[in-house]
Amino acid sequence: MASKKSNNTPDNLQNVENVLTRSEIFIEKYQKQIIYAVGVVVLIVLAVLALRNWYLVPREHQANAKLVVCQNYFAVDSFQVALNGDGTDQCIGFKGIIDEYSWTKAAKLANVYAGICYYHLGDYKNAIHYLKKFDADDINESHAAIGLIGDCYVNLGQTEEGIKYFLKAADTKNDLVSPIYLKKAGVAYESLGKYKDALAVYTKIKDQYAQSQEASDIDRYIGRATVLAK
Repeated sequence: MASKKSNNTPDNLQNVENVLTRSEIFIEKYQKQIIYAVGVVVLIVLAVLALRNWYLVPREHQANAKLVVCQNYFAVDSFQVALNGDGTDQCIGFKGIIDEYSWTKAAKLANVYAGICYYHLGDYKNAIHYLKKFDADDINESHAAIGLIGDCYVNLGQTEEGIKYFLKAADTKNDLVSPIYLKKAGVAYESLGKYKDALAVYTKIKDQYAQSQEASDIDRYIGRATVLAK
């Protein structure tokens, strides 16, 4: 067996040499094209790095600085100013940040702030518009925005649609968040006369979120829905 393996070795070496020779010929023949392709890749990488470091990162910092100013107005319930700005370059409003600094994290967060501002100003359609544009990495922030969309629909008289968003917000199975939106869904069901559905979500709060604030008086809600469901 050893002798047979040894006899094949020259052939293997010859095959390797042939492959190397063909590779050298290919490289020599297409040398310019290969250099050009490598150069293009290098230029693309440098362009991406330049775009990130000299444009995107500075704009993110600018957007964050403007966002903080708007948040200060928001914190004192100056929703109109927080939304539209105070006429200075320092405070262009959440809408201005969304328009001028799109693709930044600050602009993404400005969407939910804009939605909340519109909600407090009673403009529920615009509130829904901006809240639906918000896509949070933080699951709790995301569900809070979804729940507020439910409130907007209820205030617009579209209670069935609002319930869908309450249940979607409750689907996080978070001990703090879920019972809040389950209770909202229950109250909304009752307003539609759907007492069995209301009873189901109230019972879910009692069974799965017994330690929550919403569970402290849930027996009263269960009792009422039970009577009305008959």
